[in-house]
Formats: sequence, C-alpha cells, structure tokens
Amino acid sequence: MPKMKTKSSAKKRFKVSASGKVISAQAGKQHGMIKRTNKFIRKARGTTTLSKPDAKIVKGFMPYDR
Repeated sequence: MPKMKTKSSAKKRFKVSASGKVISAQAGKQHGMIKRTNKFIRKARGTTTLSKPDAKIVKGFMPYDR
C-alpha cells in the first residue's frame, strides 16, 4: 500500500501538539498594521489553537502528524 501524501501547505502552516491540538499562527498580521488597533496587534502575537472542526480538517491534510 503506498503512503498517503501530506499537503505541503498544511505542514508549513500548522503543527500538532503532544495532546493532539492543532497550533497555528495568529491571523491578520501580514500587512495593514496601520489600520489595526494596538489591542488587536497585541492579541495577535504568538500562536493559537484551532477549533475542533477546523482541527479535524487540518488533521486530514496531515495523515502522519497525529
């Protein structure tokens, strides 16, 4: 049986934690920082965990990272 392929875009953007949660970078910080509030920029630092429905989709793209 051949191996399943991992989506290259998913392996670049997401990571699965030891407990099985999907970790990703905060959205909305690539450009346009002048129009964003300081509160938004502060809250969008670091990483966040995806919701369960979104995590289920991402885990389907990464069959060997569970």
